[in-house]
Amino acid sequence: MENYRVAIVGATGLVGREFARILVQRSFPMASVRLMASHRSAGRKLSVGEQEIEVEETTPDSFKGVDIALFSAGGDASRHFSPIAAREGTVVVDNSSAFRMDKNVPLVVPEINPEDIRQHKGIIANPNCSTIQMVVALYPLHKVNPIKRIVVDTYQAVGGTGAAAVEELKTQARQVLDGQPTAPHVYPHQIAFNILPEIGVFKDNGYSLEEWKMLEETRKIMHADDIAVSATCVRVPVLIGHGEAVHVEFSQPMAVEEAQRILSQAPGVKLLDDTAISLYPQPWSVAGTDEVFVGRVRQDSSHPNGLAMWIVADNLRKGAALNTIQIAEEMIKRDWVKPEGG
Repeated sequence: MENYRVAIVGATGLVGREFARILVQRSFPMASVRLMASHRSAGRKLSVGEQEIEVEETTPDSFKGVDIALFSAGGDASRHFSPIAAREGTVVVDNSSAFRMDKNVPLVVPEINPEDIRQHKGIIANPNCSTIQMVVALYPLHKVNPIKRIVVDTYQAVGGTGAAAVEELKTQARQVLDGQPTAPHVYPHQIAFNILPEIGVFKDNGYSLEEWKMLEETRKIMHADDIAVSATCVRVPVLIGHGEAVHVEFSQPMAVEEAQRILSQAPGVKLLDDTAISLYPQPWSVAGTDEVFVGRVRQDSSHPNGLAMWIVADNLRKGAALNTIQIAEEMIKRDWVKPEGG
């Protein structure tokens, strides 16, 4: 197998560090890996497997000789540097929201729409974490019985906001337990021992940006413009792992047993569903894993064509870094990207 020259942009963040771990864990075919970040982090040394690699400042000249760049440096950095990298012949897989709804940029979950990768013009977008885990679980059911409507309530870990949010939760938890006052900085209110129904700015229609992403991204990934989606996205005091309570209306009735059979065979899905022994997915137990976990599959008592279920995944892995790397792996497997001179 040919080896690729890889760059991680945003290498010092939570997702960037996860990129490095997963590339090693999955034996990604790398000839070399470069770590890039803002000027504030330049000069730091980080480990990638057995190597200690110095972080470089990301500049317009950074992408010469790079075959694949994995971006998780925020929307502004992606909007600025991704087109520059693409013009150098680098294929960018971007984890920010910058290009997700651009009609010229594929938005990809490899278990669902890998063929879309082929349409890229140098940039491929990785979907939002909460969208990824939901569609991985729902698409196998949708192929059998088309979905008409989804109502989803998310319970999203602070790890999705970044390292500063993780530290804020830890600090506030200690302060509350010690009887001290807290001062929120990352979030508008205290997150320790609290839940906040606000992820992203609020739109004029009352939905938050995160909630609206779940509607638009689901339609784009599944090529189903007529699916109705209503989301309420909530930040909870959990470090890693997003949970989602999902209610699905299908075109026809679907038995619980059929749904469980389909889910148990679906790529990237693991069914944990036995209420007799309190077996269902939990963020604490799925942290560090790669699958999307589904449990509590049951008939929706409010609609004859409905099912309800509980979906959990590690938001830093399948919700971000892993899905990004799987996109790159899919390109390599299908011979859609070649190293320079390959």
